[in-house]
Amino acid sequence: MSVTFKKVLRKDPFHKDGTGKYYPQLIVWGKSATLESIAVQMKESSSLTLGDIQSVITNFVGAMRRELFNGRSVNIDNFGVFSLSATTEGSEKKDDCQSTKIRSVRINFRASSSIRPQVAATRAEDRMDFVDLAVVRAVAKVAATKAVTEDWTRIRWDRL
Repeated sequence: MSVTFKKVLRKDPFHKDGTGKYYPQLIVWGKSATLESIAVQMKESSSLTLGDIQSVITNFVGAMRRELFNGRSVNIDNFGVFSLSATTEGSEKKDDCQSTKIRSVRINFRASSSIRPQVAATRAEDRMDFVDLAVVRAVAKVAATKAVTEDWTRIRWDRL
């Protein structure tokens, strides 16, 4: 597995005259995985049908939402814990602290250690390789140039 990153210059907002530092920023390629694409992968390693897997995942999402909205966290073994958190507005008096002070609610996810990415993993299936976007672009440019050059050498100039 390889994860692509790009180099991004970030300046310290507290030092306006500072030059900043370059930080690697991970890039997501293509479209997000969908319920169907995940179900197809799961079907390859189980005896369930594609429809069965999609139905179970869809029902799981509804059940998890109901548990969260009832004030519970949802702990999925070897996966992680889902819970709610809120952005709120403070009050000077305890009596003024009401539900109207809740501005937004988010669903949080804390991955379990079994799926958490480890940069220094030693097992092949857990290891991630990081690839610089600039290198990927340079290799693609060279490959494209080579392909164009090869096309030009295949032309029978004497027959034109």
